[in-house]
Amino acid sequence: MAAVAVAGAVAAALLLLWPSPVSSEAAAGEGRRLHTLFSVECGNYFDWQAVGLLHSLRKAGQPGGVTRLLSCAPDQLPSYRGLRIGHTLQVPSYSRHPRTGDWYPAINKPAGVVHWLKHSMEANNVDWVVILDADQIVRGPIIPWELGAEKGKPVAAYYGYLKGCDNILAQLHTAHPEFCDKVGGILAMHIDDLRALAPLWLSKTEEVRQDKSHWSTNVTGDIYGMGWISEMYGYSFGAAEVGLRHKINDDIMIYPGYTPRIGIEPLILHYGLPFKVGNWSFSKLEHHDDGIAYDCNRLFPPPPFPREVEMMESDPNVKRGLYLSIECINTLNEGLVLHHASVGCPKPQWSKYLSFLKSRRFSELTKPKYWNSQMIENRNIVQHVASLKEDHKQPKIHTLFSTECTPYFDWQTVGLMHSLRVSRQPGNITRLLSCSDEDLKNYKGHDLAPTHYVPSMNRHPLTGDWYPAINKPAAVLHWISHVETDAEFVVILDADMIMRGPITPWEYGAKLGHPVSTPYEYLIGCDNILAKIHTRNPSACDKVGGVIIMHIDDLRRFAMLWLHKTEEVRADKAHYATNITGDIYSSGWISEMYGYTFAAAELGLHHIIRRDILIYPGYVPVPEVHYKVFHYGLRFGVGNWSFDKADWRNADVVNTCWAKFPEPPDPTTVMTEDQAARERDLLSIACGRALNKALYWHHKRRDCPRPSPVDGASKKFEKVTTFNDLGGGNTEQSFIHNIKQKSHIDVAKLKPIERVAATISSVHRARRLARSSRIWIIAVWAASVAVFLLVISMFFTDRRRSVSRSRVSRSQKAHV
Repeated sequence: MAAVAVAGAVAAALLLLWPSPVSSEAAAGEGRRLHTLFSVECGNYFDWQAVGLLHSLRKAGQPGGVTRLLSCAPDQLPSYRGLRIGHTLQVPSYSRHPRTGDWYPAINKPAGVVHWLKHSMEANNVDWVVILDADQIVRGPIIPWELGAEKGKPVAAYYGYLKGCDNILAQLHTAHPEFCDKVGGILAMHIDDLRALAPLWLSKTEEVRQDKSHWSTNVTGDIYGMGWISEMYGYSFGAAEVGLRHKINDDIMIYPGYTPRIGIEPLILHYGLPFKVGNWSFSKLEHHDDGIAYDCNRLFPPPPFPREVEMMESDPNVKRGLYLSIECINTLNEGLVLHHASVGCPKPQWSKYLSFLKSRRFSELTKPKYWNSQMIENRNIVQHVASLKEDHKQPKIHTLFSTECTPYFDWQTVGLMHSLRVSRQPGNITRLLSCSDEDLKNYKGHDLAPTHYVPSMNRHPLTGDWYPAINKPAAVLHWISHVETDAEFVVILDADMIMRGPITPWEYGAKLGHPVSTPYEYLIGCDNILAKIHTRNPSACDKVGGVIIMHIDDLRRFAMLWLHKTEEVRADKAHYATNITGDIYSSGWISEMYGYTFAAAELGLHHIIRRDILIYPGYVPVPEVHYKVFHYGLRFGVGNWSFDKADWRNADVVNTCWAKFPEPPDPTTVMTEDQAARERDLLSIACGRALNKALYWHHKRRDCPRPSPVDGASKKFEKVTTFNDLGGGNTEQSFIHNIKQKSHIDVAKLKPIERVAATISSVHRARRLARSSRIWIIAVWAASVAVFLLVISMFFTDRRRSVSRSRVSRSQKAHV
C-alpha cells in the first residue's frame, strides 16, 4: 500500500509539473473561464458524431467543460442508448414545434442554448462560450480571446451564402440590417453576449421559419427553397438586433475535400459535405441510421494511409488538403475505438489500420495545433472579411470551371487540371461539380480536382426543361454564395480547355467594371431583336465567352442575373431560329452564352475583348501570337488523324488503367510548305498530346499496374505513350486485348473504349499499315545481315578448328 501511495504522489507531482498546452492563465484566469457547447438529438446519427467530436476536443486539449445539449422527445428516451456519451444536459425537443406543429429539428440548437442558460449551474460559472456543431473534428484548442474575440465582438466562421443579410429578408426581420453578418459554424463569444442573444436567436428562428413567402433561393440562398437555414438567419438577425459585430475568421474552419490556404492550419474540420481521397470516400448522410457507436469494434472504412496520399498528388497544398481529409476520418475512428473499449467491448483483432491509429506516427500527425495570435493581424480578421492585398504582391486569383459527374467531363477535368499545374496558373483552382444526389452516390471522380459540389440543374426544378448548360451560371452562383474567397479576380474556364500559360488580370488589363473575355462572333443576337427583348442596354451587348476574367465584386452582383437571363433566353423558344441566335441547331443550346452577355449588358459591364488568349485547334493561328488556351470544342485533325471530344462521350478513360486517346502524328512528320498550315497542325498535335500526357500522369498517380515490359514497352511509359506502346500491338483492338490479359482490368470498363476505338480505327489504318511495311522491311534486312554474319562466323570457326587439329597431329609425331 505504501508503494501505491508513493507512486500516486509521484504521478500527481508529475502532472502538476507537466506543461499544459494551454496556460493556466489562459484557461482559468480571472474572467477567462471557458465552456464548450454542442447540440444533438437522440439517435444513432448524432451519437457517432458526438463520439468523434468529444474525442477530438479531449485530444486537442480544449480547456474548460464540454456539455452536449441533448434534445429528446419523451417517447424517444426509453429506447435511447446514448445517455452516457459525454457530459449531457437533456433539453426539451423542439423538432416538432409545440405551438405551430412545424417539423424543424434545426431549431433545437437555439432552444437548447436557451435551456442551458436558464437551467444549468454551469452557465453561472462561465465567462466565455464556444458553440460547435456535432459534425466537426477539432484539431487544437479553441480559445476565444486568442482568436481575437471581445465582449460585443464574437468570433465566427464565414457563411457567404446567407444572402438574406443583403436584401429584403434582413429588412423584414431585424431593425438593424446593416449589422447582419453572414456567419456560423463556430461561435466564440462572451457569456453576457450569449445571454442577450439567445432568446432573440430562438425567436428570430421561429419568425424566419414562419415567413414562407421569402423562402425562395434568390432571397435566402437556400438551394432547396425550404426554409432549412432559418436557424442560421435567426442567429444573424438576433445578433444584429442586439448590436453584436462579429470578427469573421475564414481560416479557422475548413470542409474536408477543400484545399486550405497556403500557410494556414485550420482548427476545425467540418465534414458536412461528401469528400474523397483516391478511391475512398465518406459522406455522413450514408450513415444516418448507423449504429456504429454501439457495434463493438466496427469502424468507418479506413482512408488511404499517409504514404499512399503522398503518391496521389504533386501539388503540396492540394496534398495538404488530402491529409486533412484522412485526419478527419482517422480521428473519428480513433474516437470510436476508445469509445468501444470504454463500454466493455472485447479487445479488437490486430489490423494494420488499428496499429497505425495507435502508432507514434499518427500521434505526431494529429498532435494539437495552436492558433497563432499574430496571424490575427496578418490575416486581417475584421468585420465582413474585407480583403487585404499585400503591397508587394499582385491581386489574388481564383480559377473556376464547371463540370458534371460523368466520365465525359472527368477526362476533360484531368486534362485541364494537369495543364493548369504545368502552366503555373496562380491562385486556387476549384471545379464546380453539378451532380444529382443519385449520381453522386456512384460517382468516382471526387479526387480529380479541388471541388465545390453543386445541385444539378440539368432538369430545371421549376420548368422541367432539360438544359445541362445552365449548370455553369447556377454553379458559379452557388459558389459565390457559399464560399468566402479572398481573391480579387476570378478566372472562369470551360472544362474542354488546355492551358498553355497562366491567365492573369494584370496581363490583360482586367479591372472593376471591365472584365476580360475572348470573342464569340457567332452571337449575332447581340445585333438584333434578341438583345432588344432581353436587355435594356442592347448597345452594350458584347459577343464574348470562353475565357472570363472578372473582378470579384462584379461577379457577386452579376452571377444571379447571369442565371436569370439564361432561364429567360432559354424560355424564349419563339426566337430560337439560327438567323436570330446564330445557333446552327436552332435549339436554344447557346442560351447560357446569351444569358452571360445580356446580364453583363444589363449591369453595364464593358468587356476588354482579347483575341490573343484562346484558339480552337484546327484554326490557323495569327503569326507570333502565343495563345494561352486550347479550346477543343470542335473536331480537328492532322492528315489521317483527327480528334472530336464528342466521340468520347461515353468512354471511361479516367477509370480504365492506361486508357488513352489515339496518339497524334509526330510533329517531325508535318511536311508542308504552307507555314500557316504547318503552325495550325503543330498546335493541333500539341493539344492531342497534352490530353494524353495528362491521362498518363493520372494513371501513374493512381498506381495503375504496369503492362508487361514486352519489347521495352515499360520504358516508353516514362515518355509519352501511345495505344501501341501499351503491350506491343499495332491496333486499338490489340491494345484492348493486351490490357485485358496483362493488367487485370475490369473488362466491363473497357467496353465503351473498345466501341469508340472501333469507330475511329479506320481513320488511322492506312498510316499504321505503311508503318508496319517499313518495320517488316527493316526486320527482313536485319535478319539477312544476321544470317550472313552467322554463316561467316561458322566458316572461320571451322577453319580455326582444322588448323588446330593439324598442329596437334604434327606435335604428336615429333614426340614419337
